[in-house]
Amino acid sequence: MSEGAEQRVYLKDSEHVLKLNDAIYYSSWKEYFYNLLFHNFFFTDTAYELIGFTKENDILYAVIQQAYVAITENTDLKQVKSFLNSNGFINNRNNDYININLGIILEDLNDENVLTRNGVLYFIDTVFYTTDEFWLTQ
Repeated sequence: MSEGAEQRVYLKDSEHVLKLNDAIYYSSWKEYFYNLLFHNFFFTDTAYELIGFTKENDILYAVIQQAYVAITENTDLKQVKSFLNSNGFINNRNNDYININLGIILEDLNDENVLTRNGVLYFIDTVFYTTDEFWLTQ
């Protein structure tokens, strides 16, 4: 279906996509797995399911499954900002957000990574990071 810097997306069936991700945006696989956990906590309707791993050209990829979202309208980034603000995330630059109280950064929320179906936002490709403050509050 598509390919970005960090992953390739394949249509599995009418209800699911498969994503191959090499964790290039993260300093470690551990950080990538935290990203999956945060995504699943905040966005259960598009939760990731880790299927396994594959290797291609000496590069390791995580294989994840996710619900397929058919869009009905273009995503309004002002609506994304409003939704995230109401949930404690502050827009700190472009399409990137931070929740200072939780110590979580959420990046790359453009209109290709947040889809809209029947007026509802679906976050399909999130990039979460933790800050030092996250680990101090745990």
